[in-house]
Amino acid sequence: MGTILLEGMEFFSFHGCFKEEQIIGTTFIVDLKIVTGLNHAEESDCLQDTVDYTAVYRCIKQEMDQKSHLLEHVSHRIIESIKTHFPVLDEIELKIAKINPPVGGKVRQVCYQTQWKK
Repeated sequence: MGTILLEGMEFFSFHGCFKEEQIIGTTFIVDLKIVTGLNHAEESDCLQDTVDYTAVYRCIKQEMDQKSHLLEHVSHRIIESIKTHFPVLDEIELKIAKINPPVGGKVRQVCYQTQWKK
């Protein structure tokens, strides 16, 4: 088993329950951990024997580009997209942080974190 991490992916997106959030947008930070068998790639040194993290990034970007009211919803869409494109995965952990959320006070970020296991 091996782990691939994509950390600190930054997106400007329009997720939120308030109308202003869906018009003005804000910054989101996404962290992803995927676990799968990578022993063959360790020996072969071939991209086709591992999970191409540029393709994983494209899945995440595509979902982050679609508006959602809830971080829970966009997280679910991201995990489903990754599972569809990479059925060999055994585990996915995802964290999405909304920077400077409109909560009526100074808050650096709010996060939603979830995971999926085969």
